[in-house]
Amino acid sequence: MNNHRLLAGVSTLALAIGGVMLTSAPALAQAVVSEPDDPVAALDEIVVFGLGESRQQASISEAAIAIEAPGTSPLKAIERLPGVSFQSADPFGNYEWSARIVLRSFNQNQLGFTLDGVPLGDMSYGNHNGLHISRAIISENVARVNVAQGSGALGTASSSNLGGTVAFVSRRPADMFGLDVAGTFGSEDTMRGFIRLDTGAFGPAGTAMSLSFVDHGMDKWKGIGEQNQQQINFSLVQPIGRGEITGFLNSSERRENDYQDMSLEQIRRLGRDWDNNSGNYANAVTNAAIYQANPGGDCAVLGGGTGTNAYVGGARCIDDAYFDASGLRDDTLGALTLTYPVTDNLEVSLTGYGHNNEGQGLWWTPYLATPVGAPDQSGAAIAVPSPISIRTTEYDIERRGVIGSATLTVGNHEIEGGFWTENNDFNQARRFYGLARAANTRDSLDFLANPFFTQWEYNFETETRMFYVQDSWSVTEALTVNAGFKSLSVENSATTVTGPNKTGTIKAEDSFLPQVGVAWDLDSDHQLFASYAENLRAYESSNTGGPFSASAAGFAALRTTLEPESSKTVEAGWRFRFEQLQGSVAVYDVQFENRLLGVALGAPILGLGNGIQNVGSVQSRGFEAAAVWSFTDSWSAFGSFSYNDSTYEDDVRDGTGALVAATAGKSVVNTPETLARAELAYDDGSLYGTVAAAYTGERFSSYLNDESVEAYTLFELTAGYRFNDRGDWLDGTEVQFNVTNLFDEDHISTVGSGGFQNGAGRQTFLPGAPRQAFVTLRRSF
Repeated sequence: MNNHRLLAGVSTLALAIGGVMLTSAPALAQAVVSEPDDPVAALDEIVVFGLGESRQQASISEAAIAIEAPGTSPLKAIERLPGVSFQSADPFGNYEWSARIVLRSFNQNQLGFTLDGVPLGDMSYGNHNGLHISRAIISENVARVNVAQGSGALGTASSSNLGGTVAFVSRRPADMFGLDVAGTFGSEDTMRGFIRLDTGAFGPAGTAMSLSFVDHGMDKWKGIGEQNQQQINFSLVQPIGRGEITGFLNSSERRENDYQDMSLEQIRRLGRDWDNNSGNYANAVTNAAIYQANPGGDCAVLGGGTGTNAYVGGARCIDDAYFDASGLRDDTLGALTLTYPVTDNLEVSLTGYGHNNEGQGLWWTPYLATPVGAPDQSGAAIAVPSPISIRTTEYDIERRGVIGSATLTVGNHEIEGGFWTENNDFNQARRFYGLARAANTRDSLDFLANPFFTQWEYNFETETRMFYVQDSWSVTEALTVNAGFKSLSVENSATTVTGPNKTGTIKAEDSFLPQVGVAWDLDSDHQLFASYAENLRAYESSNTGGPFSASAAGFAALRTTLEPESSKTVEAGWRFRFEQLQGSVAVYDVQFENRLLGVALGAPILGLGNGIQNVGSVQSRGFEAAAVWSFTDSWSAFGSFSYNDSTYEDDVRDGTGALVAATAGKSVVNTPETLARAELAYDDGSLYGTVAAAYTGERFSSYLNDESVEAYTLFELTAGYRFNDRGDWLDGTEVQFNVTNLFDEDHISTVGSGGFQNGAGRQTFLPGAPRQAFVTLRRSF
């Protein structure tokens, strides 16, 4: 990891330089303090409830992200909000294979995600229509995250938001020249360096730009491997008359070794510290050769044996440990937006964006041996091949889109109309690469070249068209009514390059998806709200998920009978503010139709695709509450509680009516019934700190609910000090200390990493990281 040390060293050097002293980088609420004599804001400025919105909505500020360990995913920061369940096997929440977010009972690929209005797709691993937020923007450059737990705004550029939306808003370039630097050091040899340059407003028009770079490197917390990332962010603000052009161009290179997916039986037998066999290639070769010689004798015959046919290295089954696995992703995402007030009553906005992605997911598989003569990385023939080969899933995305809107104010009405159109070309392939027997000859963190076999390859084209119109009517000063609808059409086309023939087209569309809401101010401190919304989820253009992941025969049958998933959401609530206390409570009822369940086939490493089950209806009902109590100028407390009851309403039956899975009345997988969080924060302007506890209830891991993981509670600690008004070289410096999983709770974080099945036993769990500690130095010039 030496190539990841340079920037951290530069950051540390810059922090030590005396001279110009300015305010330190934003930390706990510092960014919202406007006057030196103001009371220090704390949690009430970290969590902002959606006053005036007719639906359940809350936001977190950059202060909420700043008190997390630098580099932490903004998704992890929003887990403090009610109804939000976030899981990840790493302490930063950035490990994409494990990262999962659930809002109410909507899983990640049923939500909508945007960055400055630009669609990020469904942010699932192996994404076919976007990218994860951890690659889209450097976390230090996120200014705000708006979370709508039930249904997002009509104009949200998403075709997957059956449920809520998560809208990320980036930091604008500063009006004044500035240089921010930070260095983070900690557990597992973590080294993170961040630097941001703001030009300030210059020139006759007041142009402003910013340029940021981050280099993040760390070892895995168990096993052997690294999780590294480098990112560059550029942003622009260009005033034009009464309007402005804003834009960004962000790039990311992510290289991460994977953790081993485990079953509950493996966790009990092998312990949470068990991982891939990356440190011993000879053992991996031995076990692969034994399995291929005795494929029918796995586990039952060979497990625990002591003879020459017994597995080595502590493994009882071939799936106990593979040699290695990794994910490689290169992304470039850019957008330009023109916002212009044509008149005092009419404003228009137009955004053009593009996204390119290249990715490989690597798995050293013992299920297919390298043949004699297969090419190595350089193209030379392998004379003595390994019983192992490398199986990849390869991705190539090219998206282009336009988003437009116009807002007209007429009397007490604010009328808005808009559109979103996107063309997405996606190539996906499954390939195998050769290895020599004597040594592992390919680097898991480098893109592979020269495959010996392409199992399948498909070109997908997705055309998305959306139109919406809505009216916000201020009936009185206290009563506002919102009403509108959107029309959505998404056509998915596949062309078979090689492999089973899945050439064809499938379409999801609905010309009338209404949304109605009302907000009623009882007085200046209390507001009631209610809303109703209908949404549709488009199909996935991918051979590893959605209808195209079925067999060729299955896809041919599905094309004529499948209906897209849809939802109807009703919610109501109360927002309140007392002298020192503010918060919200909400209730909701969601009815799903045509809920499609992907049933994973075989061990995850086999990549056998999914069976698709239409479970019919799913009902989700719940209650959410959150409040902030600022009981002194320096002390504040936050708490949130969520209760969710989500069940499948129907059994799964085949075309003849025969029972496939008795899912009626079963709880939705990976959806905790109860979530709770409590935080206590102190900030006097110099010394600050936060102690947080988060409870996650039991989660089921099979559709028949015959397997589940236990509830757990995790604690986190943040403590820091700002050196202010000292008049010496330390003035403007800040030090921050973070501890995740403070009491080293042994828990299972991710459920569903290897997909879900009707019954128990799947390798689909990832234990959460143990206690980790990090220290950060910040300085602004």
